[in-house]
Order: sequence, then C-alpha cells, then structure tokens
Amino acid sequence: MILRRSLRQDEPIKRIQKSCRAVLHYARLHNYQGYGKHDALNSPLLKTFTFRQKWLRILYIQSIMRCPINIRPFWGVKTFRNPKGIALFVRSYFNMYACTNKYEYRTEAISLLNWLKDHSVKGYSGECWGYFWDWQDLGFFAPFGSPNCVVTTFVGQAFLDGYEHTGKSEYLTIARSAVDFILNDLKVLYEDNSMKCISYVPSKDITMAVMDVSALAGAFLARVFFYTGEQELVKEGRKMLNYVMDKQTEYGAWFYTEPPTASPVKIDNYHTGFILDTLLDYELATKDNRFRDNYRKGLKFYQENLFLPHGAPKWMSNKVYPFDIHGAATGIGTFSRAGFYESQHYLGQALKIADWAIENMQKKNGSFYYQKRPWWTKRFTLMRWCNAWMAYGLSLLMRIIEQE
Repeated sequence: MILRRSLRQDEPIKRIQKSCRAVLHYARLHNYQGYGKHDALNSPLLKTFTFRQKWLRILYIQSIMRCPINIRPFWGVKTFRNPKGIALFVRSYFNMYACTNKYEYRTEAISLLNWLKDHSVKGYSGECWGYFWDWQDLGFFAPFGSPNCVVTTFVGQAFLDGYEHTGKSEYLTIARSAVDFILNDLKVLYEDNSMKCISYVPSKDITMAVMDVSALAGAFLARVFFYTGEQELVKEGRKMLNYVMDKQTEYGAWFYTEPPTASPVKIDNYHTGFILDTLLDYELATKDNRFRDNYRKGLKFYQENLFLPHGAPKWMSNKVYPFDIHGAATGIGTFSRAGFYESQHYLGQALKIADWAIENMQKKNGSFYYQKRPWWTKRFTLMRWCNAWMAYGLSLLMRIIEQE
C-alpha cells in the first residue's frame, strides 16, 4: 500500500520510533518507579496532619498537584511503581514486540506481568489492583493499596495482551478473575433492563457516577468474552456501555460525571479518548456495531473540540490550558486506532499530536514533561501520567503504521 511505504520512509516516523525507545529506556532505568499526580499523602508528614479529614486531604493533594515545581521530595513523598502505569508499559512492550519481533520486548513485558500478578489486592471476589497512595476525591476516599475499577480494567487488558502474545492460559485466568471483582465487589449505582452503571471503588457510600468507569468495565468484559465465550459477559458489558451512550450529548461529547454538576471537571480530553476506545474494543470483541454512530460522532467532537490545529491537546472542550501530556498520549492512541479501523485521515491526526508532543514535551533523557502553559512549563515528570502513557501511545502508533 502506498501509504505504508510513504509513512515508513518518512523522517517523522523515525523520530517517533526513537522517541518511544527513549521513554521506555528512561522508565526501565528508573525501575518504572516515580511520582503520581495525586500522591501527596505519600508524605508521612502531610498524611499525619490530615487528621482523617476529607477537605484537608483534598487541600494537600491539590496543592502538591498544582504547584509549578515538583515539591514532593521536599515533603518526603515516596515513589512507587504504579500498577496502572506498569500495565501500560506491558502493553507498550507487546506493541514494540509486534513491530520489531525483538524478543527482549516480550521478555520485559512478561517480567512486568509477573510483578502485577504478585501485587494484586487480596480479600475481594477476584483479582484487582489500585494505587499505592491515599486518594481523596470529591466523591470517594480510596486508602493506600485499595482496589478500583479503572486500574483493574487496565491491568486486566494487559493480561489479555499477554495471553494473545504468549498463549499462557494463566494470563487469561487472571483477567477472568478480575471480572468477578467488577461484577461482585463494585456498587451498582443504576440498573434497569438495558443499562447499568457501576462505581469507581468498592464503597457502599459512593454515589457519584464517573462515565469512563462503566465504559472501561463494559469493554473489558466484552474482550474477556472474546476468549471465554461467556454470553453473560457480553450482556453485562453491553448494559454498561448502553448507560454511557445514553449520557452522550447531542453534539457527541460526554461529561466526566453524571450528573455533570457532581464534578468541576466537565468535558475533558483524555476521558473522552478512553470512552471512544472502549466502543471500538467492544465492537472488535463482539462484532456488534450498535455503537458505531456514537463512536463516529464522538470522534468528530474529540478531534474538533479537544485538540488545537497544530496537535496540542486542550485541557477541556471549553478550556485550552494547560496542555497536559496525558491528553496528547491518549489522543495519539485513540486516533491511531481510529485511523486503522475507521478512517485513514485520523492517522494523520495521531502523527500531528505525536510530533507536537515530542517537539514540545520530551526531555533529552527520554522522559516527558507534565504540563505546558502559555508562559511556563511544569518540567518535571510523572512516571505513569507522563511516560507510561506516552510509551503506550507512541508504540501503538508504530504498530498501526506497521499494520497499515
């Protein structure tokens, strides 16, 4: 195909390959450990002086997160491996393995899967994972090491990738076990005959519905069905996605929460990309194209309202700054897949975003900056938020170009 030849010979593609190898090298050099966006309470001092109060937790987390420089070392914030970040690195290595057939990438992915297997949270209906920090959100509190739906689905997807690339039945067993956590331990916030919404964390007190949670869970259940043939998983996954599609606006967007007033985050960049990816995952796993129109409408909105013409990611549909590297990384992955499965012009969008991110946000050591504002840049890096996401986005783009 002419497109494939021209893309592979283009200098920008070589630049993307070099960038992806560099960020993976940086992550491996640092043993995949780093700071997290919401990890302020990994400071023993700050954690002590929260006095177990919600608003003090939020104050400390938001203050550390919003500071223009990284003051975590000053407060003694500890670094950890992040299970969600490790899952993204696993998927990145398998993408690189698919592109190059170099066994070293497969070996590193398997090593990280073994770490994930050893660091699941015990005491629930199935395998599950969470963050290694106390996390206070407006709608819930998640203690250090407690599981949540989002991290569990990302890790579960990594194990399914592992099953695809190695054939090890153990990986499918682990992914299937994660389904039990999703179906049995998370609170059902809404359910009728055709729709279902589940909670972010396994708490009886949570009432806030986060849109991408049910979407991620529904797509994951559908992909597990692809390998196990359990029709009940398709039914449950479809109900979760039906709920999210019911909340899509007439112009193709999704608010972060339902009701939209439950969070100051409205129509943001990367959560929109997450939802779009789940629709494609569901269709590929089930061959059911009922959400195709939702996907196309959402993609159009995503491209036109959440990215600038030169590829920079907007923070929200109604707010340009800050340019956040997570938004760029998600856009690269989402538009790469759309370019392969939907319309080839989306591949050009992925390349544009990748070029912008490498030019404006990557350091010489391979890592990526956190955020960029009009007059200054947060020049520190966060291992999962910045580097794991960019590794995944760039490696997926490389893989799609090879498949083209």
